[in-house]
Amino acid sequence: MFRQTEPPLISRANAAKSEVRAHVEHVFARQKGPMALVIRTIGLARATVKIGLANLVYNMCRMVWLAAAPA
Repeated sequence: MFRQTEPPLISRANAAKSEVRAHVEHVFARQKGPMALVIRTIGLARATVKIGLANLVYNMCRMVWLAAAPA
């Protein structure tokens, strides 16, 4: 069976979506791996706070890393 090629318009749209998806998934992978982010709470409010704090810590670590990078 042969694979049909996509039209150029659809191919460009898929490439744009993949680029955004890759940026977002890298953040989630960073939070889930070394930061050990696992949400196991009872209640939406606690889960929201835990995710918010994890985002805050991630952003602070990234800010420190960017500040230390050579200009």
